[in-house]
Amino acid sequence: MRDLRPWRKSSHSANGASCVEIAPADGAIATRDSKNPTGPVLLFPKASWSTFLRTVR
Repeated sequence: MRDLRPWRKSSHSANGASCVEIAPADGAIATRDSKNPTGPVLLFPKASWSTFLRTVR
């Protein structure tokens, strides 16, 4: 099955090769390494992702 998620990376990443991409995924946030788009995906519950963002800001 083809991955239909709208993957995106930060506008702050410019054209860097070492980026993390994120996408919505059924009540969670999916993350992957932009250098390996067919590799593993980590899923985080939306509440955990929100806590992470608040912390890093």
